[in-house]
Amino acid sequence: MLPTENRLRRRQDFATAVRRGRRAGRPLLVVHLRRQTTDPHVPGGNLPPARAGFVVSKAVGGSVQRNLVKRRLRHLVRERLSLLPPGSLVVVRALPGAGSAEYAQLALDLDAALRRLDRDTHGGAEGRVAR
Repeated sequence: MLPTENRLRRRQDFATAVRRGRRAGRPLLVVHLRRQTTDPHVPGGNLPPARAGFVVSKAVGGSVQRNLVKRRLRHLVRERLSLLPPGSLVVVRALPGAGSAEYAQLALDLDAALRRLDRDTHGGAEGRVAR
């Protein structure tokens, strides 16, 4: 389970991450990452910790499969939250193949997507996610 301060809950936060963030697609999942430079709701400009949310549709499988995929993704993201910049919004969207994928395959795809987002960040283009 993700700690409360690391969970995306509001629809607006999901929309911000998906619409305004960077995206990295893999065969089993798509990761959307949006980095906030300042938080207008926090005095002093201190950024909150990175927050993550998950989208697992019925295309992944029945409720048992969807919940299994969500649990696996939550565990994987929890281990990687410290690598994400403060204030980040992360949405991990499972694709249909994730329902039949092993834990290790999900981990490889998640790591590859995060590496790609990090590589894009350090490529020097403006408006991209930075650490």
